[in-house]
Amino acid sequence: MKYILPFILTIVVMISLSCSSGSNEQNKVDELIEEMTLDEKIGQLNQLMNFVDTIPVDPYFYNLLKEGKVGSVLNGYSPELIKEMQRISVEESRLGIPLLVGRDVIHGYRTIFPVNIGLAATFNPELVKECTAIAAKEARSEGINWTFAPMMDISRDPRWGRMVESCGEDPYLTEEMTKAYIQGFQGDDLSNTKNIAATAKHYVGYGAAIGGRDYNTTLIPEAELRNVYLRPFKVAVEENVASVMSGFNELNGIPTTGNQYTIKEILKGEWDFQGFVVSDWASIRNLTTHGYAKDSIDATLKAFTAGVDMDMSGMHYLDNLKILVENGSIDESLIDDAVRRILSIKCKLGLFENPYGNNENELLTEQALDIAKKAVIQSTVLLQNKNQVLPLSKDVGKVAVIGPLADAPHEQMGTWVFDGKSENSITPLNALKNYLGEEKISYAPGLKISRTRNREGFPEAIQAARNSDAVILFMGDESILTGEAHSRAELTLPGYQNQLIEEISKLNKPTVLVMMTGVIHMIEPYLEKVDALLYGWHPGTMGGPGYVDLLFGIESPSGKLPITFPRTEGQIPIYYNHNNTGHPADDESWVRMYDIPVKAWQTSLGNTNHYLDYGFEPLFEFGFGLSYADFKYSDIELSKKVISMNDSLVITAKIKNTGGCQAEDVAQLYIRDLVGRIVRPVKELKRFKRIKLNPGEEKIIEFILKPKDLEFHDGEKWIIEPGEFQVWIGNSSKASLMSGFELK
Repeated sequence: MKYILPFILTIVVMISLSCSSGSNEQNKVDELIEEMTLDEKIGQLNQLMNFVDTIPVDPYFYNLLKEGKVGSVLNGYSPELIKEMQRISVEESRLGIPLLVGRDVIHGYRTIFPVNIGLAATFNPELVKECTAIAAKEARSEGINWTFAPMMDISRDPRWGRMVESCGEDPYLTEEMTKAYIQGFQGDDLSNTKNIAATAKHYVGYGAAIGGRDYNTTLIPEAELRNVYLRPFKVAVEENVASVMSGFNELNGIPTTGNQYTIKEILKGEWDFQGFVVSDWASIRNLTTHGYAKDSIDATLKAFTAGVDMDMSGMHYLDNLKILVENGSIDESLIDDAVRRILSIKCKLGLFENPYGNNENELLTEQALDIAKKAVIQSTVLLQNKNQVLPLSKDVGKVAVIGPLADAPHEQMGTWVFDGKSENSITPLNALKNYLGEEKISYAPGLKISRTRNREGFPEAIQAARNSDAVILFMGDESILTGEAHSRAELTLPGYQNQLIEEISKLNKPTVLVMMTGVIHMIEPYLEKVDALLYGWHPGTMGGPGYVDLLFGIESPSGKLPITFPRTEGQIPIYYNHNNTGHPADDESWVRMYDIPVKAWQTSLGNTNHYLDYGFEPLFEFGFGLSYADFKYSDIELSKKVISMNDSLVITAKIKNTGGCQAEDVAQLYIRDLVGRIVRPVKELKRFKRIKLNPGEEKIIEFILKPKDLEFHDGEKWIIEPGEFQVWIGNSSKASLMSGFELK
């Protein structure tokens, strides 16, 4: 024993010095690998799930840690237990290799920000970067050094419950948000103890599940895979993301956790990804469920040879990899490569120097709460404002606050929150009381929870509304109704919320509906029953104060929809950047069902691709969002009408605030490639920019495009194809200010 301790110290000091200096890092990691037994190498590929939150550590887990058979742990523990598990790994295992401590830090740690689809609605990557940097600091202060975020699955089907974690339907917006998330989490230097390693997930195509049913089959042609679903992951690799997580889904017949083409050939080969790949939760085991592997050993072989470096929670690698090496199915050099990738990230994180975190109190700081409130304000989307009911005056009189989400501190945090606490949430009710005074508030929830299916609370709510000068309804979903495994076929408000809105609308009071949810609801029926509608998502810790600033005009709404809102579930999937058809619909060609004469001659009714009942347009388009001001776009100009492959194109337009208050708008640039080797989308977002203007103020917006921005994959290769292009600038995907240019 007296010889072992000096050996451990020598190895740890050697690695620490090499990582801190940055010199010969890979050589030093290789030297450590040479000292490792096969069992210890395989241990680095094992991520252990621990639901036991006790000290001393459970004997089973303790022995695995001491024997060097755990490279990472995830979830289900306290900061004290994290420290103890790290201590065992560093001080009691033979080589003293620290742990990667993973956690689902998705949209905040203790300070909870709006859910991810809400953060995407800000169209503000810098703000998202600030949010994730705060989440990283908070998590690292409690020993967590790795997050399973961001999720960058393109989501075109709102029935999919995990849309809430996404950035919506557009690949460019998702790319920009992906950069922000990774830069926020990882910073400029991973070894800084305020940063954590990020994970790009779910690789790849998980969001394209057929029917929006979670975990379902995905069928994506090569061109679409490249032009839409892979794009954010390539950006993540370019941002040096530490890890990539394989998905649960089957992609074109091959489960993504066993897909050599996507992982080995594209990610690690074509893109030269230097981080490591972790499976999703027990997704190696799922290979047998899919019918792609016959047993645990076969699943291990297929996942590992596909390029999955770490097994999350499944114990397959720990149980089977040694057998596969010994029988010659896997060469030990492949094990070495996976270990090298993981140790390199541990080295970059500075874990050999400081495995325990920064030990600073970084939770719920004033700065964090200010940014969380700003995120609520910029993520909330104003969808309707009849007769300028909003903003309300502080002298409005008595206000009825009604709805199951008005005072639900847990629910407003949203899905995938492990470390946020209800007592830190400021609810809309409490924020309104603080702003107006309790004497002006008449509160009656009407429904106990969002799923309540009775009218017991209706009389009190109706009376509160009747005796008030204005009504604010806070409707939506409990947090558990969104997220993983929470897909829904019907996207209407649960419980008797519809009935409550109906009863309140009969009173003809000025009524504002605030939607608090992580999904898209079919809100068209509510537009007739309320004067104003704010889509507030699940807002997180500072939901109440953020809403108050919007409701009373301290701030003007500026959120924009990151996903198209259908009029009914039957229109799904519907997204702005679709391809054209040979029979595109327009207002003139739409033949409405009830306009068809009785016993009409059999006809194709206009020969266009529309629904007889709901036409072809969504309720609200991608990029839409109202303001308390009005914005006018004019005078679009292009620096050139013809550009070469070496040129840049400068596109400008004027934007003027023609309203009566200071406000921000999101200027959006779209293009269309009119003729392509394969059919190109009718519009594609290429740039966006937040602009703040005083009443009457006018500014010139400038965007720069390069030929690289016009590149697409034709199913075989990436090409930049000469031709004619249209370009639009406006504040939604229905932008009408248009010009054009030619690429030669």
